Amino acid sequence: MLYPIAIEKGDENNAFGVVVPDVPGCFSAGDNFEEALVNAKEAIEVHFEALAEEGGIPPTAASIENYINLSEYQGWVWALVDIDLEPYMGKSSKINVTLPNLLTKKIDDFVKANPNYKSRSHFLQLAASHEFEKKHA
Repeated sequence: MLYPIAIEKGDENNAFGVVVPDVPGCFSAGDNFEEALVNAKEAIEVHFEALAEEGGIPPTAASIENYINLSEYQGWVWALVDIDLEPYMGKSSKINVTLPNLLTKKIDDFVKANPNYKSRSHFLQLAASHEFEKKHA
């Protein structure tokens, strides 16, 4: 999943600061832009490990457009960090799910047309996560 990060430009005296708006309390920094990106990814992963240990699931990433025009990030640079959520979702188990054939076909067609979904199971996993997140918002 692609998480938007806001990077406050640094200089020779100040580090590049990083904020992850979709992950409350997740911050990072780096001495240069590249280091800030690497450290942001590591900070998100550490944050998700702690969340998983507490039985929580990673929050869904919003579109970068949700944040880019906010005054609190004026002058910041935006980037996306790709995080594989699978390691933070717990052990997988196979289940038997019954769905109407038309719905299964629509899901399969959607997955085929959208490469960000790895499989039908991945799509259903993200759909369930999205519903849980809506319920807790």
